[in-house]
Amino acid sequence: MNEHLPMLYLARHGETAWSLSGQHTGLTDVPLTERGERNARRLGERLAGLAFAKVFTSPLQRAARTCELAGFGAAAEVERELVEWNYGKYEGLRTVEIHAQRPDWQLFRDGCPGGELPDHVGARTDHVVTRVRAIKGGVLFFSSGHFLRVLAARWLGREPAAGRFFMLNTASVSVLGYENSLSQPAIRLWNDTGHVGD
Repeated sequence: MNEHLPMLYLARHGETAWSLSGQHTGLTDVPLTERGERNARRLGERLAGLAFAKVFTSPLQRAARTCELAGFGAAAEVERELVEWNYGKYEGLRTVEIHAQRPDWQLFRDGCPGGELPDHVGARTDHVVTRVRAIKGGVLFFSSGHFLRVLAARWLGREPAAGRFFMLNTASVSVLGYENSLSQPAIRLWNDTGHVGD
């Protein structure tokens, strides 16, 4: 692999009460738990020593606080398009509660009533990918799980629904890059949580 090709690091925010309970957390601005804050600091240790040309964070406090605790707050630019999937009427619900009303529902296929469809999220990630590919050097994002999963799919040129194949834990690190050239996007690392403790 060519180490001189730029890489995009994806940092999912630390744990929140809603990520712990399995509630869909789109635009609801919930804080990190104590463990979420601790793991955000560990995320900073994991990223220590890496150089980034640009750092971007979602404006939602779970991502922005993770960014801050990881040591990148001063360097970060807020990017509105990094916000999580808008779950509309499903905001705050757990999948089991949604399935009680709609047994065959799948987020990455169906989207959310009153919220975003997969193609809407895909369009947002496409804007972000275009912007990142114009930056010379490594880039670091702090955002949320479902958005980052769609971003990975679009990075690879796949449909937004392919995001369903990329699971992400809180406070994880993933790296998108290339194999031999800019025409060969690839996943370099996915869902690394080795730095996260109990």
